[in-house]
Amino acid sequence: MRSSTLAVRGIRARRFTPSLSGGVMPTVRTLRPLLGVCVLAMGLTVAPAGPAHARASTSVQCSESALVNAITAANASGGDTLALFPFCTYRIRSAHYFSDRGPVGLPAITTPIKLIGIGNIIERDPGALPFRVLQVEGSANVPGTKGQLNAQGITVRGGSAVSPYPGGGISNLGGTVSLSFSEISGNTAVAGGGLYNDNGVMTLSNTHITGNSVLTTGGGIYNNSGGVLLMDYLTKVSGNTPDNCAPPGSVGGCV
Repeated sequence: MRSSTLAVRGIRARRFTPSLSGGVMPTVRTLRPLLGVCVLAMGLTVAPAGPAHARASTSVQCSESALVNAITAANASGGDTLALFPFCTYRIRSAHYFSDRGPVGLPAITTPIKLIGIGNIIERDPGALPFRVLQVEGSANVPGTKGQLNAQGITVRGGSAVSPYPGGGISNLGGTVSLSFSEISGNTAVAGGGLYNDNGVMTLSNTHITGNSVLTTGGGIYNNSGGVLLMDYLTKVSGNTPDNCAPPGSVGGCV
């Protein structure tokens, strides 16, 4: 499939908090990922394709195995743009990657990978054994890797990092993570329930980090080292337990 995308900033959307019960989220509750990426979808469908403007992407069918295989293939080829099946809930039923930081639901992202979603949810099955949902590995922490995750229009939820490891939703180990029009919710860990950053860079635009919880500190985000940037006023880190960000002052604009 050929695609070109149009980025949109500043869209106002009413916030909807995902259910922590693990059930399938009604479409209306994916409003934030949907609104931002609907315009991206318009670019995918109506923009003229041509050598000077088009960019190839790989379509990912609505199944756990399809997403696992697509990430594996993208890593092997040095990176890719993955177009998720619109409104699909990718429910991960078992860990597909094991590292010294605990099990991960999807293969570690070790190359530049872009996920384009339209109202998509990527979640750990409520009945599955504990594991975090996503892990990004970059050369600062894992020699030989170049992990970069650029995700648009997705919700990551239900991750549960195995104790004593942090990062229930996404763990960034020396790589870069960019989230836009997305939500990280309902994840748990010892620290960094939603997001954990170690020696990497995370940028969040029009994204909500909410309803995550930890046993210690950093319910929403734990920034161990590196930088976590909240890029606009539409990005909110709120409603996490027992706090939103840690250590205090490590994430500018997070209270």
